[in-house]
Amino acid sequence: MEHTTQPVSDGLNPEKPRDAQVENSEPLQAYANTKALKQDAKQATAAEHSLSFWKAIVTYRKAVFWSVMVSTSIIMEGYDVTLIGSFYAYPTFRKKYGHDYGGEAGYQLSSAWQAGLSDMGEIGKIIGAISNGYFTDIYGHRAVMLTSLTALTASIFIVFFAPNTPVLLVGEFFCGIPWGVFATMGPAFAAEVCPLALRGHLAAFVNICWVIGQFLSAAVLKALVNNTTQWGYRIPFALQWMFPLPLAITLWFCPDSPWWLVRANRLDDAEKSLQRLSSNADADDIRQSVALMVHTTNLEKDMQSGATYKACFQGTNLRRTEIACMAFLSQVTNGGALVYSAVYFFQQAGIKTDASFAINLGGKGIAFVGTVISWFFIPIFGRRTIYLTGFTILVCALWIIAILACVPQFAAIKFVQASLCLVWLGSYSMTVGPIVYTIVAEIGSTQLRTKTVVLGRTTYYIGNIIGQVLEPHMMNPTGWNWKGKTAFFWGALALLTNIWAYFRLPETKDRTYEELDIMFDKGIKARHFSKYEFRDDED
Repeated sequence: MEHTTQPVSDGLNPEKPRDAQVENSEPLQAYANTKALKQDAKQATAAEHSLSFWKAIVTYRKAVFWSVMVSTSIIMEGYDVTLIGSFYAYPTFRKKYGHDYGGEAGYQLSSAWQAGLSDMGEIGKIIGAISNGYFTDIYGHRAVMLTSLTALTASIFIVFFAPNTPVLLVGEFFCGIPWGVFATMGPAFAAEVCPLALRGHLAAFVNICWVIGQFLSAAVLKALVNNTTQWGYRIPFALQWMFPLPLAITLWFCPDSPWWLVRANRLDDAEKSLQRLSSNADADDIRQSVALMVHTTNLEKDMQSGATYKACFQGTNLRRTEIACMAFLSQVTNGGALVYSAVYFFQQAGIKTDASFAINLGGKGIAFVGTVISWFFIPIFGRRTIYLTGFTILVCALWIIAILACVPQFAAIKFVQASLCLVWLGSYSMTVGPIVYTIVAEIGSTQLRTKTVVLGRTTYYIGNIIGQVLEPHMMNPTGWNWKGKTAFFWGALALLTNIWAYFRLPETKDRTYEELDIMFDKGIKARHFSKYEFRDDED
């Protein structure tokens, strides 16, 4: 789309001079009922449906690149989540920040401090996520990303030089704020810059960034686990500095989302953004794409009152917000708090420290491969099918782990439980993990997309805080000491979540944002979304 010379507004309303359209206090509303706009929007919708995956890759390779760059920021959150959770089993970290409980327990961080360190980061993420939903609507994705990367660079100094646990707690809080921005920015930006054929893949790429971060963290910890000096835990903290500066330099040149520019009534800039995001497209493609954005924006304005957080809980948006929140919350209720602290679980099950970190590293490798495999599932199977199938496997794995914890314990049983954790990781990474980001990125209206993602992610963080308060108490030998029986708790929650998904999770595959708006407005049942057919006169 680099060869256009015709102003986009000429195609949207040829009877009205450009200057008059710009001066209108609500220029988008002025186009709402023009025949030219509706015709262009229909043609753009047809083009979206007919665009093949490989054609989309060629035409929108620039959009793919920028979506990947924005999502890459999530590597940092994935890195730290695994880092902090694994540090609870890390000898030098426990000796520096923990207390000697004597006997087999040795140096341990108390369950209260474990929960505090994890939860303080989550509180920071909630603040960052909510701030993203507010500031991105005003300043755009690029400005918010650059500010957050700068803030993270400064915050890492606190955790690196932390002399004690309270200072480390403060550092985790301040690091959490930009992480909350990154986690909600990635899927929303991917959904706004990529065409329908690539939308699912690029939103799901967020999960592989999580896995890459977790894999890097696990690899660093495995390499340094036998380092008895202070650098055994300081180096993993210091390596967080390798992300922000290169990413900030790259994103300085990133175009803003054309959808955001349309919502801001900056149609000329939206046209220029589309030109930068695509290749080999003519003026008609640009005009029709912007027309579809304008038409969808106006359609949503007729259906809802404003683009505020309050609007997310009104009318049909309430249902969409529920789906986003429950989809993200399912990343907690699926037992992730148990499996993602696998090193600590393995140690409490009696597996040696070095072997625990080796198994953990292998698990991250499985998760990476599983996420790549998920990309082959996305264009074939629906979002709902992938989610329900994967979640059923997770439920089964958790219940088997729990049942095995009730039989007499010996070496083989412990390694079977460890293997089931790896099965859980592989299944999650092929199904639920990546598809949640696709579902949440697609489910919100275009005007409320970022806020819908933010509310969903905030729900996840709140659930994660509760889970991380409970999990150390359930696992820690100084707490409730449930060990493998902890899986009973998570297995029950996972089962309830799976039942919710069967009745409430709709299919969004191969649907444009306009089509989703109409289906939600009509109140189509979740199980009927994939079968719904549009009439030619339906808009």
